[in-house]
Amino acid sequence: MSNINISNLKLKKNLQKPPVVPEEALCLKYVILEPVGFPINVNGENLRVSVEDHALFNSYAREQWENEIVKEGGYIFDSTIIPEYAFKVISLYPKDGGIITKDTLFKLENSTKVVNSPKFKETNFEEVIGQLDAKKKCKIVIKYLENPEIFGEWAPKNILFYGPPGTGKTMLARALATETEVPLYLIKATELIGDHVGDGSKQIESLYESASENTPCIIFIDELDAIALSRQFQSLRGDVSEVVNALLTELDGIKNNLGIVTIAATNNPEMLDNAVRSRFEEEIEFKMPDDNERLKILELYVKKMPITVNADLKKYVEKTKGMNGRTIKEKFLKPALHKAILEDNESIEEKDLDEIIKKLVRNQAPSNLYG
Repeated sequence: MSNINISNLKLKKNLQKPPVVPEEALCLKYVILEPVGFPINVNGENLRVSVEDHALFNSYAREQWENEIVKEGGYIFDSTIIPEYAFKVISLYPKDGGIITKDTLFKLENSTKVVNSPKFKETNFEEVIGQLDAKKKCKIVIKYLENPEIFGEWAPKNILFYGPPGTGKTMLARALATETEVPLYLIKATELIGDHVGDGSKQIESLYESASENTPCIIFIDELDAIALSRQFQSLRGDVSEVVNALLTELDGIKNNLGIVTIAATNNPEMLDNAVRSRFEEEIEFKMPDDNERLKILELYVKKMPITVNADLKKYVEKTKGMNGRTIKEKFLKPALHKAILEDNESIEEKDLDEIIKKLVRNQAPSNLYG
């Protein structure tokens, strides 16, 4: 990839005659631009435009675009340093558009960044019931994030969590980030697919660039199969293909991603593209909770509820068989709580839980299938 830094280039006079400007055109106070690229991709060249001296860029922009009439969502093209290179107008004032003058302020920014200051709901390992193999792997990751240098080439870099939905894959990633107090980039794979071919690869690159500026950190890509399905299961679109290729580049460690741990999650590991799956050094299965674990899940969430639950939870271990932790919380306990609040009850009784469980079991889909 080539890098163009406007600070290092000299300006060239624009010899074109200024266009005729309608009298009713409003003078623009500011224009915010996003570098987009060429209308046609020439020899696969992908330029990255950056600005270090903003005063110099403003002088350059005014000189070549003075008297241009622009609107939000429109494009303006460079004619001097990078002829035919397009910039998209992502914001301006007045909002209805207007004319660029010698006093218009310009700002260049890149909107492909996925996250700037990652925030997530904190949790702890105690809230993730069971999943002992995954927790053991997390202990290694914790040591790596605390001191990445000592691992060298043996660092735990790419880990795949797989198993039925609602079994704690995302929760464990949040617990890991909470325990180590490091940034967590929590991304759904579908968010990495842009509106146009080329957007996705930029988002992947931007994601890892942002992560590299905040190391040590964790990148968690949920629903990986949304973009990395084996070709036998899909007709691969060009935009999805370039996302996968960009992701493979990062997973291969061609760039020095020291201090970055990539964790991906899927419900269907068998359906993943082999090229993607092979990049993960370890695959960790998340299993449905057994009887003892379901009891612990019930006790954990009942303890957190704002209303007292007067029930022998052991009675509901068998009744919740085949349910994961999320189903127990969201579809069993939460409706019982909401019913008690609506009826102004001071407690939740067994009859309330029985009523909910009957409805739930009646509507329960087969539980032995991955979602």
